[in-house]
Amino acid sequence: VAKKAQATKKSAEQAVSISRLKLNQLFFESLLIVQGFLGLFVLISLITFSPQDPGWNSQTFSNPLVGEEFGISNAVGSWGAYLSDFLFSMVGYMAYLLPYWLLWPLVRHFVFFRRPIQFSQIYSGLIGVRILGWSLFLVSSSTLLSIFIEPGYSFLPEDTGGLIGTAVSSYTLEPLSFIGSSLLFVCLGLLGLTLSLEISWTNLIIKIQEYLINFGGDFGEKASEALDKFKEKQKLRKEKLDRQQKVMEEAKKKEKIKAPEVVKAKEKLETSKRAQQEKQEELFEYKEAATPPKLSLLDEKAEELSDETSEHSLRQLGELVISKLSEYGINEVTVESIQPGPVVIRLELKLPSGLKVNQISNINKDLARSLSKTSVRIVEVIEGRDTIGVEVPREDRQPVLLSEVISSTEYDDSKSPLTVALGKDISGSAVVAELSSMPHLLVAGTTGSGKSVAINSMLVSILFKASPEQVRLILIDPKMLELSVYEDIPHLLCPVITDMKEASSGLRWCVNEMERRYKLMAELGVRNLNGYNKKVSDAINSGTPIKDPLWKKEEDEELESEAPDLENLPNIVLAVDELADLMMIVGKTAEQLIARIAQKARAAGIHMLLATQRPSVDVITGLIKANISARIAFQVASKMDSRVILDQGGAEQLLGNGDMLYLAAGTSIPQRVHGAFVGDDEVKRVADDWKQRGKAIYIDEVTQEEGAVIGMPGIPTVGDLEDDGEADELYDEAVLFVTQSRRASISAVQRRLRVGYNRAARLIETMESAGVVSPMATNGNREVLVAPPPED
Repeated sequence: VAKKAQATKKSAEQAVSISRLKLNQLFFESLLIVQGFLGLFVLISLITFSPQDPGWNSQTFSNPLVGEEFGISNAVGSWGAYLSDFLFSMVGYMAYLLPYWLLWPLVRHFVFFRRPIQFSQIYSGLIGVRILGWSLFLVSSSTLLSIFIEPGYSFLPEDTGGLIGTAVSSYTLEPLSFIGSSLLFVCLGLLGLTLSLEISWTNLIIKIQEYLINFGGDFGEKASEALDKFKEKQKLRKEKLDRQQKVMEEAKKKEKIKAPEVVKAKEKLETSKRAQQEKQEELFEYKEAATPPKLSLLDEKAEELSDETSEHSLRQLGELVISKLSEYGINEVTVESIQPGPVVIRLELKLPSGLKVNQISNINKDLARSLSKTSVRIVEVIEGRDTIGVEVPREDRQPVLLSEVISSTEYDDSKSPLTVALGKDISGSAVVAELSSMPHLLVAGTTGSGKSVAINSMLVSILFKASPEQVRLILIDPKMLELSVYEDIPHLLCPVITDMKEASSGLRWCVNEMERRYKLMAELGVRNLNGYNKKVSDAINSGTPIKDPLWKKEEDEELESEAPDLENLPNIVLAVDELADLMMIVGKTAEQLIARIAQKARAAGIHMLLATQRPSVDVITGLIKANISARIAFQVASKMDSRVILDQGGAEQLLGNGDMLYLAAGTSIPQRVHGAFVGDDEVKRVADDWKQRGKAIYIDEVTQEEGAVIGMPGIPTVGDLEDDGEADELYDEAVLFVTQSRRASISAVQRRLRVGYNRAARLIETMESAGVVSPMATNGNREVLVAPPPED
């Protein structure tokens, strides 16, 4: 019974406690609602505050705008106007903290917890301590506002910190100054927050660190994923826009850009009158020495141009080149014209403003690979045009025969007996040159590039143009194969030279002949060989021939003998098939003799054709290049070899088989020429034709031994250089002084070495013979021709 009574009592107590709890819950929630109402009322009154409304401030009552006519602008009426004016006047901007303090318990209960709570959960701790904390934070914040913000920048009835902030700051600024007062009230404000919110700053910092770490990791992963997705979308979008832009640009270009001009290739050269006349049958066949050979001795071309030169295929090639350039980032290039030729097709490209030519030149190999061609040559400068050239090899190369060029009007119109046929240019026009205007020609290229064929083409074209009375030949053939076919033709001055010692004698004879001709021209008062021959011919025609002014009576001649009559002098062409062998065997002597002929022999009618398959600086020396400006470069192995020949690149991009770059005298831009081919059978037919006209009359002095040759000033013989080249013990020291000081005078050497005048003169003469210094000029000065020896 006792237990039952106790249980009944316990259940009654529990019911009472539950009812009390419910009652307390209802009471406290009602209190929260009232507190929330007060908070909202204060907040709305503060937000809608107007200085024109009536309030506790005396200035407001004296404002003439206030009256019944204008009414009250505060949203909660006059009570709100008075309340907001009071709060702003007391604490300034910090009045906005009061509605936060009132509304925070309501928000905390209904928003964050969402379950019944007790009063102690909201108002836990000492209420007095919290109120003290809020009051301390409120006063500190108002004081800081009064210290930092001037009253003129506020619409409030009093200072930004209100009457409380102004009063407190006025008491602290003088003893503590600005910085001290600021530090004091910042500390008091933090203390007020600590008391009012029961904040543990240590736990707060730890929680913030944990949150940042967790948030940083999650945010980093999510941000990385979002960034990757964004980049992928941007990439796809950009690709789509680029494709659309490219299609639009191409469409605009097709509308605006006119089609490139296609220059038709010359299918056939214009035939000369001579070729037309020779096609007529003759009743009687006869040959005279003065009559040139028949053009029928040469093979005629039978092929026609292929379909590759049609306008459609050429335009397709132009579009292909433009598309390949765009793949390498070179855009806005247009094709101005397309010019097909027998070997290559030239496309003239118009570059956009700001694009450098070397950007295209640097990718010539990549462009050739893209077009499936062996090589593509970029012509950076086209004379007279603002375009560049891209030369693309043809798929079916058309042969260029010598018979075409010799039958052309360009060759026939040239009246010079030294006219040489080179071939065709890229447009298919014949290219001929006059050796007399060069006046010497340097030819270089690798084995099989067409060098020897070019020499044969030039010699055959001379044989078609000139008689033996007009042109005589000296042929030097170290290989004993290339020029032996010309043996015994009447144009030769001596048999074809295959011995390099005889070649040295031949060069020396040319120098002696050059000096003799200069003396004759000086005696007759003429300036060149043409003037000399004209004067001699006029004298013979008038019946008063001119006697040889240089003739001297020999001791064994009769007393009645007299000087012979002068006769016309022929031009002399010295052709060397391989200069490298000549330079290797004869050495410095050959270089000096060639340089001497190149410097002075033009007016004397002596011209040189020098060919080599080794374009190196020890063969094509600086002295030879300086005196021979006309050059032909066939295909070479490297850009360095091209620079040795032409002083610029380009020959390494040629196609071989006669493809050449011709650098005319006085120009710096080479012309691409496709060399004319002449076969061995054709050369033999022409040579045999001349052999039937007459026998060769040789001059034995041309190949005399060196001991029998008359020495010329400044040019030693081979024996002289071997025996006396550096006999003087001071010779090396003298050479070192002259090359370093660049002073080649006898007096300077005499003072430097402290020797006599005669010995110093012999040293200078020896250096002149060895090619260290030049012969004395008209002003008495000598030029140092070599660089100083390298220092150890």
